[in-house]
Amino acid sequence: LSSDFQNWLDSNGYKSDDFDRGGGYSYGGRSYSSESVSKTPVIFIHGNSDKAVGSTVGQTGWTDSIEYFLSRGYRQCELYAITWGPASALQSPQQYHSKPYLTRVRRFIEAVKSYTGKSKVNVIGHSMGVTLARKAIKGGSGHDSLNGGYYNLGSRLNFVDTFIGIAGANLGLSSCYFSGPTTPTCGNTNGFYPGYLYLGTGPYGVSDFLEELNADSSREASYIFSIWSSVDEVIGGGSLVYGKVTCRINGQSNEKVYSTVPYGHFGVKDKTASVQYNMVTYH
Repeated sequence: LSSDFQNWLDSNGYKSDDFDRGGGYSYGGRSYSSESVSKTPVIFIHGNSDKAVGSTVGQTGWTDSIEYFLSRGYRQCELYAITWGPASALQSPQQYHSKPYLTRVRRFIEAVKSYTGKSKVNVIGHSMGVTLARKAIKGGSGHDSLNGGYYNLGSRLNFVDTFIGIAGANLGLSSCYFSGPTTPTCGNTNGFYPGYLYLGTGPYGVSDFLEELNADSSREASYIFSIWSSVDEVIGGGSLVYGKVTCRINGQSNEKVYSTVPYGHFGVKDKTASVQYNMVTYH
């Protein structure tokens, strides 16, 4: 984060959030305090075990997207990203939709809007970042037994212009069905457990978090898009969960679908920057 943004965060009640962390863990902010923000800011929310920018094992954060947006006239004061998790593939099975992660994502979205002074922001999420961002925007209550129990994020953030969900597991992960709710990531409370079919009807026992998230009819944004692939090696099963595309978002305006390599789970993020740009620019 730029020095100007860091100073603003420290002076406006966000110092304890430690959004910066250094070393590719964040991006964004004015180069100088009087720099004008012309475009609607874009906020990038990464997936499980990834980070804001730069390389982790097998992942590159939002480096490609940020570079493309910069090439199309955006500036650092109009592009933002933080790291919400540990950025470690070894710890990926332990990550879930926790109260701290949801709060962190939501407060960053609120901070960017306030700092830039714009009436709207755009949000682009990848993988677990899709479902985290959806809940952060929708707000409302939830339960996290590992972090204090019941919580309430507050009212819906009604200032998101475009929301893009890339390779999100909105209905759960089919791989979690085979493993069962044995890890926090595949948990049936705040994880990606897709439930089970009973005599051909259902599914039953879907993750409480996902069930409540999808039952909430409030919209994430004025324009909602999904980008996904039928050869997603992480989601698997053609990105289907019990015959439905898990990457689609209720009420979405449109979608971009891929069916060949290299557009797998990470390719649909790293190789679709122009699509992301067109979605936020031209809806």
